[in-house]
Amino acid sequence: MAAAPAVQVGELAAFGAAIYAALGVPGADARLLADTLVQADAWGHASHGVMRLPWYARRLQSGVMKARTAASWVVDAGAVGVLDGDDGIGQVLAAQATRSALQRARAHGIGAVAVRRSNHFGTAMFYSLMGPPEGCIVMVTTNASPAMAPWGGRDKRVGTNPWSIAAPAGRKPPLVLDIANTAVARGKVYLARQKGQAIPADWALDASGKPTTDPAAAIAGLIAPMAGHKGYAIAVMMDMLSGVLTGSRFGLGVQGPYQSEHPSGCGHLVLALNIAAFIDPTQFGQRMEALVDELKASPLAEGRTEILVPGELEARHDAHHRREGLVLPRQTLKDLSALAAELGVQPPWH
Repeated sequence: MAAAPAVQVGELAAFGAAIYAALGVPGADARLLADTLVQADAWGHASHGVMRLPWYARRLQSGVMKARTAASWVVDAGAVGVLDGDDGIGQVLAAQATRSALQRARAHGIGAVAVRRSNHFGTAMFYSLMGPPEGCIVMVTTNASPAMAPWGGRDKRVGTNPWSIAAPAGRKPPLVLDIANTAVARGKVYLARQKGQAIPADWALDASGKPTTDPAAAIAGLIAPMAGHKGYAIAVMMDMLSGVLTGSRFGLGVQGPYQSEHPSGCGHLVLALNIAAFIDPTQFGQRMEALVDELKASPLAEGRTEILVPGELEARHDAHHRREGLVLPRQTLKDLSALAAELGVQPPWH
């Protein structure tokens, strides 16, 4: 079988934007939504990439996610804001919240913006990385539909509830963390199913509570928490920040992007710290450079060739994929082609 064709990042983003525009999403919002997905692929996180494009499309078509995002401020008080997303597009709302948090941080030293009644927003680091160019550290949290059991329980009640932190690092690339609190992001299980591949036995449990390597059984069952009880506890606290505090849904009330029947109700929280309010930014940059150098100077463990810092691998993937293009799973190409034919959009691989 011939290898799937490589698709250039820019062409794929333009295609995604055309799909969403055909579904009534305004041009700038359509491009942002597409960019977040393609950027995830470019970073090497195909689990959050254009594989999800049809999922969002179905939610737009059913009306549970509104094509025109019309958010309103519930609270607009200096350093703090609360944004009601009115079931709009999660990516648009998260970007708006992050821009507002940065603006508030420039004025007050710190900015905190909560978002309620939103939708899945893609990859959290897309928004946290908006902070370093502005001289800020940004933390982003969100909640998700139930995927794992409470520690000691046996049914789905806790979401993966991802979070991200990004910080500038002087003359070095920003340090950025983006993690779910499960052993693996649920999207990686869907990606394995898309590729027809087995998953590691420590990723998930089937519906009977036994470890499974079958991604379909894992989706029907439970995703394991990272680090045992610690992952469960962190996920609960992220739900508190993203759902309870924001006035959005939490726990069993949150619906995922994998279905198109119900509004999501998920929430987000964006925290921005203006570095200049805490320490001289030049000094901060020098200290961050020293931290990175200190980490990389560690003697290598057996079998290891280098030490990476958070975000470094994604930056390498991004440079490679923007140069060489993206090779998508054949099932993803098939799904995208079917959606494109339905909407009268020409895919770049035809």
